[in-house]
Amino acid sequence: MEPTRAIHLAPVGGSGPRAQCLAMQVLVTGAFGNIGSSVVAQLRLQGHEVRQLDVPSKANLRRARGATNVFWADIRDADAVQRAVRDQDVVVHLAGLIPPQVAEAPEVARAVNVGGTQNILDAVVRHDSRILFASTLDVYGHTQHLVPPRRVTDPVSETDEYSGHKIRCEQLVRESPRPWAIYRFGDVPPAEARRPHPVMFAIPLDNRIELVHRDDAGLAVANGINAAIWGHTWLIGGGPSCQVRYRDMLGRALDAFGLGALPDSAFSTEPYCTDWLDTEESQRVLQFQRHSFEEIMAYVVEASRPPLAARLVLPLVRGMARRQILKLSPHF
Repeated sequence: MEPTRAIHLAPVGGSGPRAQCLAMQVLVTGAFGNIGSSVVAQLRLQGHEVRQLDVPSKANLRRARGATNVFWADIRDADAVQRAVRDQDVVVHLAGLIPPQVAEAPEVARAVNVGGTQNILDAVVRHDSRILFASTLDVYGHTQHLVPPRRVTDPVSETDEYSGHKIRCEQLVRESPRPWAIYRFGDVPPAEARRPHPVMFAIPLDNRIELVHRDDAGLAVANGINAAIWGHTWLIGGGPSCQVRYRDMLGRALDAFGLGALPDSAFSTEPYCTDWLDTEESQRVLQFQRHSFEEIMAYVVEASRPPLAARLVLPLVRGMARRQILKLSPHF
C-alpha cells in the first residue's frame, strides 16, 4: 500500500513542467555532495520537506553550516538508514563513492555503493517509500566506436569496479517491489575546484562527452518527484548544446588559468567511458535543460578561480605549474 502521509499542493518554484506539485517528505542521501546540494535547493523551492543525509566529513560539516533537518549517518549502517527513511515519501539516493576513490579503496567502495544501496532499498520497502536512484553513463562502457548518442535501450557493459557497482545497483533497484526510477547522469562539473589527478589524462582528448549544469541536474530530480518517471530509466545530460569533445572542456579550463593546452601525447588513447546522450524524452518530461556548454564552463572557471594573488603570480610560474601537472600523466 502507498503510505498515508500529510501532503499538500504547493507552488513550483523556478522552471518546471507543472504549475503546482504535491509537497512531499523527501530524503536526499549524499545531500552535501555536488549534485545533492542542488537537489536539496530545488526540492525546497518546490515546497518539499527535505531531510539531508550525509557522512560528517570535515568538508560536509563546513557545507552544512546553517543547514536544517540534517541526519548524519553512513549508509553502511543499516539501522541508521532505517531511521533516516522513516516517514519519507521519496528517497533520492545520491550517496556513494566515485572514481578515483573507487580504485583507491575498492572494498570500501563496494560496501558503500552496493551494500549501502541495499540498505536504502530495504528501508524503502519497510517504510513504503519510493526511490530515485542516481546512476551514471559509465554503465554503457566503451562506446566511442558506436554512432552517438547513447539511449536508454542500449546494452550496459561493466568496464571497471565503479561501472560494475552501478550496474548491480540498477538491477537491485529494478527488483524492488516499491516504485523506482533511475537517472543516468552525464558529467556534472562541481562547484568547487578539482585538484589535478592522473585520471584527467586517462580520457582521450577526442572522446565525446556531455556535460550538465549541477543546477539543471538538481532540477531534473525535483521536477521528477511528481512526474511520470516511476518504473523507468532516464538520461540526464545538458542536451545538444552541451555535447562536446574532452579537449574542448579541458582546454577551456586550462586556458582560464593561463596554462594553455597540454601536449596530446600526455593523454591516453585507450577507451574511456564518456559519450553523448539522447535526452529528448527526459527533457520533454522533466524540463530541466537551461544551461549551455559556454554557461557551464563560465561557471566552472569562476568556481575554480584561484585568489587574485595566485593569479598575479601564475604567469611567473606557468612553466613550473605545467610541468607539475604533466608529472601526473603516466603517458608523458
